[in-house]
Amino acid sequence: MATDRQPRVDRRARVAAHAASQAGLLTRPQIRGLGVTAAQLEAELVADRWRPVGRNTLAVAQPRPGDQVAWWLGVLECAPRAAAGARPRAALAGLSALIAAGLRGIDDDGLVHIAAPKSSHPVPPPPGVRVHETRRWRDEDVLTTGVPRARPEVATVQAALWARTDREASLLLVAAVQQRLTTVDPVAEVLDRIRRDKRRALLRAVLRDVAGGVHSLNELDFAGHCRTRGLPEPDRQVVERSPHGTSYLDVRWSRWRVVVEIDGIGHLEPARWIDDSLRHNEIALAGQTVLRIPSLGLRLDPARHLDAVERALRQAGWSPGTR
Repeated sequence: MATDRQPRVDRRARVAAHAASQAGLLTRPQIRGLGVTAAQLEAELVADRWRPVGRNTLAVAQPRPGDQVAWWLGVLECAPRAAAGARPRAALAGLSALIAAGLRGIDDDGLVHIAAPKSSHPVPPPPGVRVHETRRWRDEDVLTTGVPRARPEVATVQAALWARTDREASLLLVAAVQQRLTTVDPVAEVLDRIRRDKRRALLRAVLRDVAGGVHSLNELDFAGHCRTRGLPEPDRQVVERSPHGTSYLDVRWSRWRVVVEIDGIGHLEPARWIDDSLRHNEIALAGQTVLRIPSLGLRLDPARHLDAVERALRQAGWSPGTR
């Protein structure tokens, strides 16, 4: 009897060892690829040693602390034909892949995003999983250490394209670069692959903002908004000298002593932020009104920011029709 029992013990140990790297989960084809017959698999299910957790995925071992079972279940369920040792043609993508890469401060609302090749016809996903069949699938875009996931630069573009709003899309792109999950150049290369999407132009513009060195474009955009609204033409890149040094102001209406600073992404870096605050204080103490507008705010919601600018000018004595 001991001789009969030992092969079963060895078989379960072999299956559990393969499942250890997948949060204790294996698909039926993966199990069969390990030499388990259909009858043996069914016997383990009847004995409740293994249990189904999806249409095609079984829990055959206990997950380890820190294992992301929901991520693995989403990937395995959407790549049901993956045999033992084979590379699943599905992967964490978008915001889920960014969170797996270490993104902080943005919640996925419990939704797991999975990418799969277009027309791969993945099985209906389990609750809480959203499958994106994409024509842009490339095996080389997938990291296979741990749960398969899109490379950060690919996940950044995916998350931005799949976001609910333009504001959310922009913030996701900015957050991925600011938190150093990726850099501008790889994201730009992935974005260049996008041929048709309604957000393509927006994301290119936001990426230029993230790259820095485009302050003049922001100021020109701001001046255009002022003309559209009927506000007076401002001076740009004004040199302000004080006992504490020389400052370059993005926009100023000297007559009404109103200053507007257009803050690019670089202004959020700690050292830059502190310097900007000190400069802001000096200008305010000299009796000028200083308004700060983030470049993303100018791009996504210009009306509310221009409302504040117009109010500052009116309070300083400007009125429509003033030359």
